[in-house]
Amino acid sequence: MRLPRLAIVDLETTGADPNRDRITEIAILITEGDELIEQWSSLVNPGMHIPSRIQELIGITDEMVADAPSFKDLAEEVRTRLVDAVFVAHNARFDYGFLRAAFEREGQKWDAPVMCSVKFSRALDPEHSRHGLDAIIARHGYTIDARHRALDDALIVWRFLRDALGRAEEARLQRAWDKAFSTS
Repeated sequence: MRLPRLAIVDLETTGADPNRDRITEIAILITEGDELIEQWSSLVNPGMHIPSRIQELIGITDEMVADAPSFKDLAEEVRTRLVDAVFVAHNARFDYGFLRAAFEREGQKWDAPVMCSVKFSRALDPEHSRHGLDAIIARHGYTIDARHRALDDALIVWRFLRDALGRAEEARLQRAWDKAFSTS
């Protein structure tokens, strides 16, 4: 199976509600087939306090984002990077929902075809009960420098997808892709 152009996205946020909470970090990897052709990330000033429990979990503090650009400042760059690519994220509903809400707050519409790597993992490896990023890291023996930082998490998703291409037969990969893909 040859992968289409992918935009593998990971976000860190101030919480779980895309209508109330805001993005604090974004990473986008652009891939073509089995090649990583671009990687980009930025801290994002959310314009609000990052709750202490979130600061402890993700390691991003109010001080770190104080001088970072706002999403408004990054919106055009983010949109340009996502053009003509399948949006991929681990638990895509979360990341896609946050990006869509962020664009809407700027008065912009945005949508993209979506592939959820959690759904892909479930379909590809149904014998496993857990498919979160921590489970995938443990199952495949991956190492990660900064878990819950956008760029490192996105790189793990890319590694998992690339490795899946090398270990599963074509029909199995296509079935998993079909179960994980939607047109948003």
